[in-house]
Amino acid sequence: MNFSWWRSKNGSISRVLFLLFLGQVVSFLMALMSFNSSLTAHLGVDAPLALSLFSYTALALIYGSILIYRRQKLLVPLYWYLALGFVDVQANFLVNKAFQFSSITSVTLLDCWTIVWVIILTWFILGTRYSLWQFLGAAVCVAGLVLVLLSDAGVGGGGGTRPILGDVLVIAGTFFFAMSNVGEEFCVKKKDRVEVIAMIGLFGMLVSLVEIAVVERKNLESAKWSTEVILAFAGYATASVAFYSLVPFVLQLSGATLFNLSILTSDMWAVVIRIFFYKQKVDWLYYVAFALVVVGLVIYSRSEKDPAASVEEGDHLEQERRLLDEENTVSRNETVPS
Repeated sequence: MNFSWWRSKNGSISRVLFLLFLGQVVSFLMALMSFNSSLTAHLGVDAPLALSLFSYTALALIYGSILIYRRQKLLVPLYWYLALGFVDVQANFLVNKAFQFSSITSVTLLDCWTIVWVIILTWFILGTRYSLWQFLGAAVCVAGLVLVLLSDAGVGGGGGTRPILGDVLVIAGTFFFAMSNVGEEFCVKKKDRVEVIAMIGLFGMLVSLVEIAVVERKNLESAKWSTEVILAFAGYATASVAFYSLVPFVLQLSGATLFNLSILTSDMWAVVIRIFFYKQKVDWLYYVAFALVVVGLVIYSRSEKDPAASVEEGDHLEQERRLLDEENTVSRNETVPS
């Protein structure tokens, strides 16, 4: 019995560490996307929709080919995927547009608003219930980001031509990101992961093309294309494809809230970018904030139930109920006089 408990304990710890590792890989990819997006803005190219278009096109080609090879019917109606693709495009557009007015650290910091939106949406839409420990873990993570904000203000790391406008765009973008995350979580946990990625890529590409023709055509015509700009677009597309490939897998294993808590550390990757690419100093509060984010992640993830364990527990209870019903039936038959 003790051995079984120890094995279960180790399995739970291994799952938490694995989820945290995947979360940090996704966080790093998100930081690369932010860097390439800020670089295109720094190089004078204002084309946030075109930046995402290449990513959606690559996703549609890669995962759409797999879907066609399978020759299976869609498990989710097309209009749901259209809605999911639409909100995802708006989220990427607003956040990428914010880099035109604000710095990389300010944009990545304000991504924390996604957590609040996700908790609200999963509570009311998916019926997810959070424990006090989970709320505590989220609060500790956000407290770490408050320290980052204080540090940014202290070293003058905000920057940007119109930072207030950039902040508003990011906060609006996080609401669309939250809807996209919750929608993806619902689809991947009940349907097929490859189908979800392929359809997001397809409808994201179509929505982007329509909006580029309306909003961004003149910006693309006046843009000065150089090797640096092309490399920035390619870097964003590569990181974005890897990001979208991993996100449904992480959502399936952990959920939208833990996913968004994990990518909070993209702020710390933004610090690395500031040091090595923008040659800016980093305040010591950033390191304290990083520690708080890690502690918050551990608190939240350790209090979260393993979906697989929940299924096994449900099966076990169902078997016990059937055995009790059979025993009661036998007992009633024995008491009936012949």
